[in-house]
Amino acid sequence: MVRTRLMPKISDVNITSYEPLLSPEDFCAEIPKSDAQKEFISNARKEISDCVHGKSDKFLLIVGPCSIHDPAAGLEYGKKLAALAEEVKDKVLIVMRVYFEKPRTTVGWKGLIMDPDLDDTSKIPEGLAKARTFLREIVDLGLPTATELLDPITPQYIADLICWSAIGARTSESQTHRQMASGLSMPLGFKNATSGDLKAATNGILAAGQPQTFLSVTPNGRASAVTTAGNPDCHLILRGGEKGPNHTAPFVEETAAALAKGGRPECIMIDASHANCGKDDKQMSAAYREVLAQRANGDKRIIGAMLESNLVAGNQKLISGLEGLTYGQSITDKCIDWDTTVELVRETYAAL
Repeated sequence: MVRTRLMPKISDVNITSYEPLLSPEDFCAEIPKSDAQKEFISNARKEISDCVHGKSDKFLLIVGPCSIHDPAAGLEYGKKLAALAEEVKDKVLIVMRVYFEKPRTTVGWKGLIMDPDLDDTSKIPEGLAKARTFLREIVDLGLPTATELLDPITPQYIADLICWSAIGARTSESQTHRQMASGLSMPLGFKNATSGDLKAATNGILAAGQPQTFLSVTPNGRASAVTTAGNPDCHLILRGGEKGPNHTAPFVEETAAALAKGGRPECIMIDASHANCGKDDKQMSAAYREVLAQRANGDKRIIGAMLESNLVAGNQKLISGLEGLTYGQSITDKCIDWDTTVELVRETYAAL
């Protein structure tokens, strides 16, 4: 008997399954944006761009939950924030954090898009639908939207509903993310590296401002070589680092000098959370007030700030699913509560 020799498998050795997605075009058609939403997003992006480039005196405040894990609680927060934004709109431009992707140092919950049921079932099609639906709801409140874009394919599914975005501290050095940023249609901030180093972010801004060609996916779902014009609205975000905070005046001077040396506008946003408050929500207000004082004293190189805020202060451990979780409290980084948020926003208005 002749034995048939089995050939070794050399493709998909570690792949266990594929789950095809709708093309971005078909997906967005199933959860479409209205003409009113399109006009609002276009106007919000222009207003944010004006803040970035000093054409507007408004203070740009990116505020909201560290991540959206419960859309119902997120929408309740959004309704409160919309009313507060209306109250201060002539001096402060409030943009709500709607973060659906979370970078992980090792393992953990990767965000609503990747794991919408919060139980490691990774139902990505459902997560994309939840994210897009939630974005439409926030835009309908009259709030501009902000997120960190982590996976380079995600923007094709949700970016048309995003008004401002960020490249995180772990990905500012990534060529893939710099190329992606060069083609995005909204203003975008690069965070300094987790070490605190500015070079990755300043180089990222320079690269994203230039035309780039790279591999991506077209709206109809085909792999393609994409060429961009470059994104003119990129800026730097100080978020602290391993050696401590970097939100005070000496660091602003250092950052402005680094940007000027690279031929980039001296526009700086400062994140009062993360390493600038030691990831301690009880220290976030003090860090924010130091940032606000610099801007109120005339340093318009500081275009705005970021705050992690939720209905309930602090954070909680995720076990599996929504059951048993405190409503309106973060399952990722610690956040300040709603009352503290109102206090800081009104202080901002009074100071400016």
